[in-house]
Amino acid sequence: MDQEDRIALFLDYENLALGARDNLGGMTFDFRPIADALAERGRVVVRRAYADWSYFDEDRRMLTRSHVELIEMPQRMGASRKNAADIKMAVDAMELAFERDYISTFVLCTGDSDFTPLVHKLRGLNKRVIGVGVEKSTSALLPPACDEFLYYDRLEGVEVPAARTRGGGRAARPAEADQRRAEPAPADPPPAEPGRDDDELAVLVAQTVAGLQGSSGGEVTASTLKRTLLRKDPTFSESDYGFRAFGELLRHLADRNVIELGDGRAKGDPEVALPEHGDEEDAFALLRSVVQDVGGAVALSGLKNQVRRIRPDFSEKKLGYRTFLQFCKAAATTGAVQLSWNPDADDYLLTA
Repeated sequence: MDQEDRIALFLDYENLALGARDNLGGMTFDFRPIADALAERGRVVVRRAYADWSYFDEDRRMLTRSHVELIEMPQRMGASRKNAADIKMAVDAMELAFERDYISTFVLCTGDSDFTPLVHKLRGLNKRVIGVGVEKSTSALLPPACDEFLYYDRLEGVEVPAARTRGGGRAARPAEADQRRAEPAPADPPPAEPGRDDDELAVLVAQTVAGLQGSSGGEVTASTLKRTLLRKDPTFSESDYGFRAFGELLRHLADRNVIELGDGRAKGDPEVALPEHGDEEDAFALLRSVVQDVGGAVALSGLKNQVRRIRPDFSEKKLGYRTFLQFCKAAATTGAVQLSWNPDADDYLLTA
């Protein structure tokens, strides 16, 4: 635990909530995807959200359940209210930076460029800064200033409502909106079987390992994986899936070729990685065969449905990919298919 990053989280809540409502099809802001993303990056020791909470009654309950400290900014007129919240958040962040040396990472959840000087100051104090904001309401000045910037609408678990077009306008990123429409309705997959929990476990572990590999760039040990799973879900227990120990769970997933286990630096703490061959190559071959059978240039929209007609249990998430588009890009990298954006079709096209 001593080597983990300690994270302080600050939410400019009005900016996030209104940004999600106005730019993501009227959706309600959900804190959980941010919490899950940060669980892969370290241990969150401070969680604060700033707003006039009389306007966000339901949100207040949701944040309280997630143990976020609510900082009340009483109603004022116009820009003065906004500036008061911004100043309070900036002052609190600087105060923590000087008072708590053990905090190594500051997460600023806002798309407001007014926080850019704060980002520069924190980085000047040798702090890592991660920004989080809704893509269409985030200033172009803020992301380049941060060490890492996460667009809320791209986080795992954020389901943007289908775009309501008006004169050709679209509210979501083209490929992602199309991919969501390509997702089958809940009734389409095969009926639930006893092994359904096992499949959910495989998806959870594969996505978590992929997230840890992407964020840390180093080896992922079993102990690190278990801590991250517990951050995502404090109630997680291998016994719920029928295993006596976490190592037994990992060996089971390794037998299924969901993960690979290797010797770690410490005895009893193996290294966990995603397989580089096997199921992934089979999945790429399946995608290529479907594209070949359809013939010509195949649109990404609806392609996942066609893959599932041949293999009903197909899920890119079991392979560690967060979206079907990401899976197709990986297949294109290996040469299994060719993928390109076509502005006339307003979609990605695949050829084999």
